[in-house]
Amino acid sequence: MPAGITRLAGKVALVTGAAQGIGRAIATRLAEEGARVVIADIQETVAASTVKDLKAAGCTALAMKLDVTSLESAMAAVARAATEFGGVDILVNNAGWDKLEPFVQSTPETWDKVIAINFRGVIHCCRAAIPQLQARGGGKIVSIASDAGRVGSLGEAVYSGCKAGIIGFSKTLARELARNNINVNVVCPGPTETALLHGVMDTQPKVLDAMKRSIPMRRLGQPQDLAGAVAFLASPDADYVTGQVISVSGGLTMAG
Repeated sequence: MPAGITRLAGKVALVTGAAQGIGRAIATRLAEEGARVVIADIQETVAASTVKDLKAAGCTALAMKLDVTSLESAMAAVARAATEFGGVDILVNNAGWDKLEPFVQSTPETWDKVIAINFRGVIHCCRAAIPQLQARGGGKIVSIASDAGRVGSLGEAVYSGCKAGIIGFSKTLARELARNNINVNVVCPGPTETALLHGVMDTQPKVLDAMKRSIPMRRLGQPQDLAGAVAFLASPDADYVTGQVISVSGGLTMAG
């Protein structure tokens, strides 16, 4: 980010799953642009390490434990953010989890976990944060879905369904909340270089190679590639943008 540009000065951003990977990159970018950032993650120790690094860089950040599968945990996180920083202006729903396998080989236990983290987690955090955004006269919600939710993905049937659900849920919220000056948008990553991706692909190295070849830009995405799109949607530059889906995938999907 160019020096001196602080589009988010004075804003408070709560980013879920922000301890590492895409979430950490998003939180770092928002902090660099002037936001006070809440690093909300189920991994408390890793979240604290991320906050330490941000503070060392001169940013303002707070770590807290958040289990997105629990509405009570989401409500508590938003309440603590309000106590520590005065409120929440930006919610980034980033927390996610997946397991790559054919649907007929998957189990109800896996379905429940994928749905609880990827879809219900977004519902919980939105329900917790929206009253805060309304009380502050507006704000931004950016949810991380996936191109899997737009076009499907082999071995990710339930995950794809959850991500498609996020898109429909967000478009409806965008309609409902426009009168409150709350913008709701979605960013859809393509395959991105994270520990989660490598964990999913550990037993499928050929799939990962084929994935790279199928991307027109011939590389996996990097967490920082997503951070820029989120920062734009969280900023005043996107004040007239709502209900939109931005694919950040190196050209992997180009459908309208």
